Amino acid sequence: MNNDKKVRIGCASAFWGDTSTAAKQLVEKGDLDYLVFDFLAEVTMSILASAKMKDPKMGYATDFIRQVTPLLPMIKEDGIKILSNAGGINPIACRDILKDSADKAGIELSIAIVTGDDLISELPRLKDLEITEMESDQSIPGSCLSINAYLGAPGIVQALGKGADIVITGRCVDSALVLAPLMHEFNWKDSDYDLLASGSLAGHIIECGAQCTGGNFTDWKEVEGFHDMGFPIVEVEKNGDFVVSKPNDTGGMVSFGTVAEQFLYEIGNPAEYLLPDVVCDFTQVSIKDIGKDKVRVSGASGSAPTDQYKVSATYMNGYRVAGTLVIGGRDAKEKGNRIANAIIKKVSGLLTEYDLGPFNRTSYDLLGTDSIYGPDHSKSDSREIVLRLMATHVKKEALIILSREMAQAATGMAAGVINYLGGRPPVSQSIHLFSFLLSKDQITVETHLNNEITSIKIATGGGYVQKKDNRRSSSNSIIGKQKTVSVPLSKLAFARSGDKGDHANIGVISRKPEYLPYIQKALSSDLVANYFSHVLDGEVLSWDVPGINGINFLLKNALGGGGMASLNIDPQGKSYAQQLLEYEIPIDDELFANLKVEYE
Repeated sequence: MNNDKKVRIGCASAFWGDTSTAAKQLVEKGDLDYLVFDFLAEVTMSILASAKMKDPKMGYATDFIRQVTPLLPMIKEDGIKILSNAGGINPIACRDILKDSADKAGIELSIAIVTGDDLISELPRLKDLEITEMESDQSIPGSCLSINAYLGAPGIVQALGKGADIVITGRCVDSALVLAPLMHEFNWKDSDYDLLASGSLAGHIIECGAQCTGGNFTDWKEVEGFHDMGFPIVEVEKNGDFVVSKPNDTGGMVSFGTVAEQFLYEIGNPAEYLLPDVVCDFTQVSIKDIGKDKVRVSGASGSAPTDQYKVSATYMNGYRVAGTLVIGGRDAKEKGNRIANAIIKKVSGLLTEYDLGPFNRTSYDLLGTDSIYGPDHSKSDSREIVLRLMATHVKKEALIILSREMAQAATGMAAGVINYLGGRPPVSQSIHLFSFLLSKDQITVETHLNNEITSIKIATGGGYVQKKDNRRSSSNSIIGKQKTVSVPLSKLAFARSGDKGDHANIGVISRKPEYLPYIQKALSSDLVANYFSHVLDGEVLSWDVPGINGINFLLKNALGGGGMASLNIDPQGKSYAQQLLEYEIPIDDELFANLKVEYE
């Protein structure tokens, strides 16, 4: 084996609906060995399930076919292998239509699929197993739209070993799309846990596309070329170390900050990031700038995985509606509050009159009043707001009434309702997520290639040993000098936030090591809990990440039920880091003077 060998992998999609330009950019400019596409989220699975119910030939990410088909000649010529979870809940149909496209272009490609994640037909058996939800302990619903296990890398590795040019999967952990080709190329074993952790980290860094190349970056004003963002490439060595970059002559930025923010994105406890192939410890990971738009990452370690897969089901739980009214003029906030409560009160009376029963939930936001900061910090002087009113109910007809009655506000309530955005809002299914754990020996993973089906041997024994509690104490930092001034956290740190189900994750990374003690001292878990008390319905946990001078916070039950179930204006906690970056951190005069010189 050539110890100097390096494998270049680019990521062209972070979700279904991402830009259509990334694949072409990476194929033409990336000098790649592998190109991966990530299309699946929980809500996507329910959409794909509904599509397949209407048409058995659907149920996959159609964007994948549209993006890859024009590139097939160049992909074939350059020998680039393609990996994607675009199969959704119908990988067979996805493979067949892509093969048909290749055949029409006269291009011979070996296309494999990996199956085993789709467990919808197993619902009766899962009920017999008395499956319960990971967080709430509730029993599995009587009917589901989708049930999919998060598979790991072995199926993809097997397909590559059998000569596949393209591998299409259903649900798998996003990072497996990158880990698998590294296991194949470097002959990493399923017990090489440090290497598996490193490969998984490489996948985690690029799985969200341009989020590690300047997208969503704290210092967004420094990022140029949003119209032509460069998508990420990792160049991985046999020892697991890798360099993150992007194609030349593209927009965006690759730096310590952009990569560190993505590194902490949605990982929870950095010492125990659980994946189906390995439990990763990222606390000692090092991220270093090594040149323009090049960052070297090393230091991940791993241990044996658990003996279970995480499985996510989606199910219908009634209906939901979201209507929006634009309100202008003086006292717009007060008007919005009065109008929202009047609509809810009126329709609640009608529901009683028609014997439809009460709303399950109602919620409203006054966009333009800083409503995401909570009622104690929202402003009253806005003269142009959007009232966003949401409700859920077990019966569709109840929400049709609400949709209809919102229109009265334009002529029958407070002055200044100037637009009914989009007209009468449609009523849609309310889709909820149900996540649980299932023993690996309950799932059969198979690859399909060249009319041959191969069962994949998966290590089901686990071996994971839970580590000692590594959460931060209230404050583990001692600063001798008196703190007489304060600056926003943004002057001292980068930060990014995202969702983990109903939990929000906020990663904070000190811009310089010498700033970290001040951040540590000020940002305790209790302080963050108090700061986000307007959305928090649980505790806040936090962990140190010494390798990058960081802190990772997990705000439990802070998203109103999480993505699909939430009525919050920010159901994925994307703004939480932005809010925390405004928090004032006490510092001493000497540091303040240095900061003034640096930022002036």
